[in-house]
Amino acid sequence: MTGDLTMRGVTHSVVLAVDGPTEVVKGPWGNASRGVSATGTLKRTAWGLVWNKALEAGGVLVGEDVQLIIDAELVAKAPAAK
Repeated sequence: MTGDLTMRGVTHSVVLAVDGPTEVVKGPWGNASRGVSATGTLKRTAWGLVWNKALEAGGVLVGEDVQLIIDAELVAKAPAAK
C-alpha cells in the first residue's frame, strides 16, 4: 500500500507491506470483524526529525530508521435499529 505521510508540515510517499484482511470472524457480541496488519520503515530525518545525542560509550541515542507497525481490526457496522 502506498500513501502520503505528513509530519511537521513535510509530506513524503510511504510504502507499507499489508497482510490481510483475515477471514471474517464473529465476536462475542455478534459483530463481524476482520484483522489487517501493515508494516514499513521510514527515515526520520526526511521529515526534519534530526535531534540526536552522542552516547558516552559511542554511537548515538536515536536511530535513523523508524519501523511502523499497524495492527487494525475492521468491524462491520451494526444494522440500524428499527
